[in-house]
Amino acid sequence: MFSRSALARAFALPLEHAARPSLTSTTTTFRACLHQSTATTTSTTNPPPAEPLSAIPRAQSSAPILQQTHNTPTTPVLVTRADVPENKQPIAPTFTTPLKVSQSLLSTLPYLTAQKPHYITAHLHDRPYLLTEGDDLRLPFLMPNVAPGDILRFNRASLLGSREFTLKGAPYLDERLFECRVRVLGVDSEPLRVKEKTKRRRRHVQKVTSKHRYTLLRVMEVKVKSVEELQREGVVVEEEEKA
Repeated sequence: MFSRSALARAFALPLEHAARPSLTSTTTTFRACLHQSTATTTSTTNPPPAEPLSAIPRAQSSAPILQQTHNTPTTPVLVTRADVPENKQPIAPTFTTPLKVSQSLLSTLPYLTAQKPHYITAHLHDRPYLLTEGDDLRLPFLMPNVAPGDILRFNRASLLGSREFTLKGAPYLDERLFECRVRVLGVDSEPLRVKEKTKRRRRHVQKVTSKHRYTLLRVMEVKVKSVEELQREGVVVEEEEKA
């Protein structure tokens, strides 16, 4: 059995709809307008058809390409490969202007030149090597396109000094201040290593062999140029600002 309130609500519902026909029409009109505006907005925000992706070929040549950096547009960088980070690219030589040194450096340079032996912190592929004349250096990789007997020059260094004097670069020294030459002795190879690889619940054992090779170098000369040599090359002395 139904209660009186439920029966009264059931019989009174059609009467209320009949008594207020304007509410239904207003609601229907609002829904129609809302549907129309939504359709208009959807039609105007449709993105244009996507263009086909263009594949950029990867650099396969080892020839250096001159490129401007993003942080400092005026500093050129020699890009050797596309997969090498920008901070590890070689610095482009700037020989368009003569070497500029301060008067204090020019006055103290004879003390550094006269005091031997000299040491140098040379950088090769963003790795520092502390070298002196006569040292043997084994690179942690195999240097390509070199043969035993070749003479190479390290032109990137951050420190150059002797027992009592040190010349520090920011971050690197100008390569016209020093000369560091090395000779390629040959290629060294490590003993054959065999590594066994196994997986659980398998009887198969995989053996992986490796035999890395390294390039051997010998430092033939670490030289700091004298003031007379720099003057013959056209060094320019800058005047220091007075405090």
